Amino acid sequence: MSAARIVSLVPSLTEAVALSVPGSLAGATDWCTHPSGLDVVRVGGTKNPKVDRIIGLAPDLVIANEEENRAPDLAALRAAGLEVLVTEVRTLPQAFGELTRVLTACGVGARPRWLDEAEAAWAALPAPAEPRTAVVPVWRRPWMVLGRDTFAGDLLARLGVRHLYADHAERYPRAPLEELRAARPDLVVLPDEPYRFTAGDGPEAFPGLPCALVSGRHLTWYGPSLAEAPTVLARALRAARR
Repeated sequence: MSAARIVSLVPSLTEAVALSVPGSLAGATDWCTHPSGLDVVRVGGTKNPKVDRIIGLAPDLVIANEEENRAPDLAALRAAGLEVLVTEVRTLPQAFGELTRVLTACGVGARPRWLDEAEAAWAALPAPAEPRTAVVPVWRRPWMVLGRDTFAGDLLARLGVRHLYADHAERYPRAPLEELRAARPDLVVLPDEPYRFTAGDGPEAFPGLPCALVSGRHLTWYGPSLAEAPTVLARALRAARR
């Protein structure tokens, strides 16, 4: 399928489409911040899109994700006669496969250079040494951490970081702060999204534990940022401070 008008409900896919099929995006969410200066109709958030506004744009294709977007919203778009492509991304290989599927659906003829560069960057990673253990909060009030089968967890494992909730029954379990501290991980990984952890908001909760402040875009987005993610994330992990 060649889609002339596309609405993206996934920030990382918005960036991928905008760079690979310039001019094809008719709409994107309020959270779609890349590429900078993107000038398209905003259609609300990933969890609360303005369905009527999307329908009014009359897109040829809406691209979504099973984790980031809600099934009732996608069902409403389909009921209105729109084609909706839903991705599932829980590992790096799955991300590369889904990116290829999305770009093909969007009418990309030649494989974009950034996708080749991203695959090469991750393939070039040396085998990790003895892995470090970590807890990876993604929210506070209440505290929530990475659990099983997450894309971010897969990236961290490839960088030699084994997060301690990887075998939890839930993908994003709640965990009392006291439990996280008692686990005594080698480090705490604090991304700046979805919760915006900063040097002054997060590390103070883990006294005596090294904390790595990392870019949420490089840890959780699957798109052009993957090309530089290994370098950016590895640098942030090495810079962990107590």
